[in-house]
Amino acid sequence: MPNAPLSNFVDGELRLSRGSTTHDVIDPATEEVVAVAPDSTEQDVDDAVRAAARAFKSWGRTTPSERQTLMNGLADAIEAHADDLVAAQARNTGQPLASIRDDEIAVAVDHLRFFAGAARVLEGIGAGEYAEGLTSYTRREPLGVVAQITPWNYPLFMAVWKIAPALAAGDTIVLKPAPSTPESTLLLAQIAAEILPAGVFNVVLGGAKTGEALAGHPVPALVSLTGSTRAGRAVARTASDTLKRCHLELGGKAPAIVFADADLDAAAEGIAGAGFFNAGQDCTAACRVLVERSVADEFVAKLAAQARATRTGPPSDPDVLYGPLNNAAHFAKVLGFLRDLPAHARIEAGGERVGDRGYFVAPTVVFGVRQNDAIVQEEVFGPVITVQPFDDADQAVTLANDVAYGLASSVWTASHALALRFTRELDFGTVWINTHIPLVAEFPHGGFKSSGYGKDLSHYALEEYTRVKHVMSAH
Repeated sequence: MPNAPLSNFVDGELRLSRGSTTHDVIDPATEEVVAVAPDSTEQDVDDAVRAAARAFKSWGRTTPSERQTLMNGLADAIEAHADDLVAAQARNTGQPLASIRDDEIAVAVDHLRFFAGAARVLEGIGAGEYAEGLTSYTRREPLGVVAQITPWNYPLFMAVWKIAPALAAGDTIVLKPAPSTPESTLLLAQIAAEILPAGVFNVVLGGAKTGEALAGHPVPALVSLTGSTRAGRAVARTASDTLKRCHLELGGKAPAIVFADADLDAAAEGIAGAGFFNAGQDCTAACRVLVERSVADEFVAKLAAQARATRTGPPSDPDVLYGPLNNAAHFAKVLGFLRDLPAHARIEAGGERVGDRGYFVAPTVVFGVRQNDAIVQEEVFGPVITVQPFDDADQAVTLANDVAYGLASSVWTASHALALRFTRELDFGTVWINTHIPLVAEFPHGGFKSSGYGKDLSHYALEEYTRVKHVMSAH
């Protein structure tokens, strides 16, 4: 319903905020107000944390098999409510409907089911006598209440990435979605309430101040954020006051390194798809191409052709790859990067707004940039791919690593030896070979340097949400 007032979800029910301030939720495809959300107060956050703490007393003692059954039930419920979730998210993100269904909901369900099974296979050091007359073993225990903050680029997907390992570990949750994209997460919590005990999964709405209150609350043992590097630094500073753990998946500036021996057509198609998908609003997006100089002009022409063949438009259009940028401020930021390009750079495709309504930007390829240019060093987070030539493998490694970020990368080559060298020398948490952007639940996702620390997905994520206790007994 347009302009619907939204509430928090605490202790198994919708609950009005104690505060009086609100913010509009805007459909970025139409620039129309679609909902009004509260700016939750410290008291709202405290209410949610206390509900989670009460629920942990019993949830933390459930067996892994019990949690697995409930999590698989939640996966089934998400599938059953897919239409409602798609509609709720599209109102807030403007993403293509098929993309939300196929690239978020279907994959999120798979990841939830993975963690449901992973709950039953936590590992530790085997019990034994490591000192004479003493037997030692380890206990892998849930942390307790965890605080989670999700971004606006994949609201539902990111919420599931957060809650799945926490639920599997036996933790209870207070999650704050991005202020511009609350609706699918709020609906997820309502769906989960039909399956999970009250208080296990709570949602508070609001912006930076609400996030600060959540990160600074003394009860949560961990705060997990997916967002910008700036936001990550702020959360880490706030969390340090209570010495809580931080799990930070932050920005990226992923290089895609293309050698002359690569299949250039496949590389251009793969990089364009990985760079423009979701309007480039992906920390792992292939946004920074480094191409061997001997084929640079040929490759740029192929990449520009891919860009010109890529469409953006409203959620209902089945032929578009991506929708609008998420909000007016971000829209202005991305256009600002293109407006302020240095004289030595040239736009080979795109570079402009699409239409006069909604935050749509054309698929853009920029050639001639230099390593110190802002558009190379800073995260644009839009449908913009820059291209730089390199002369040899050593220079390619140097240019690739010479940014503040370290989340993801790819290398495109027919040489197995060269590809293996780059898996060792690239300073990024993921290295793809002749592909870019696929993720699977069984393997970790997370970065280095200003891209943060901690891993999503895989058993490594599950370990993030547990603590290890040593038990020693005299014979």
